[in-house]
Amino acid sequence: MYGTLMIGRPAVDIDKMKEATRAWADDRGEAVGFVDERVLMADDGRIAVAVRFASREDYERLAEDPKQDAWWSEVMAPMLDGEPEWIDGEWTDL
Repeated sequence: MYGTLMIGRPAVDIDKMKEATRAWADDRGEAVGFVDERVLMADDGRIAVAVRFASREDYERLAEDPKQDAWWSEVMAPMLDGEPEWIDGEWTDL
């Protein structure tokens, strides 16, 4: 599996972010190869969002989609306080 970990600080209530994500998924439909997504709400106020895809190709297909980029730039990025950190790579079980 391949995916990303986004670490950032929300500027809005997490429920607003969840609502926006669900609405986008409903509009877009399920992305090819999407496996799952989880959010860690850290004690220090940051969030870590883990997104996994079946393959690197599936992940890159979504990452390179202009509609996905527009949604991120116009909807999600403004809900964060500053630029998030992104860590892309292979997911594996221990």
